[in-house]
Amino acid sequence: MSEVFKVTEVVGTSPTSFAEAVRVAVAEAARTVRHMSWFEVVEQRGRIADGKVAEFQVTVKIAFKLER
Repeated sequence: MSEVFKVTEVVGTSPTSFAEAVRVAVAEAARTVRHMSWFEVVEQRGRIADGKVAEFQVTVKIAFKLER
């Protein structure tokens, strides 16, 4: 059987790492999005404060299967 997916884009942040920012983004999306299937990191960036890395940020595309 064929499947159809929709892709949404979210931004996750973390003071720890890019990987943690991805986990935060996926976990938060899972609170309202059902049938998530895969993710793709499309952008990584960060915030600098006082000459130090203060925050990691990622833009993540998350695909979920449409219900029939």
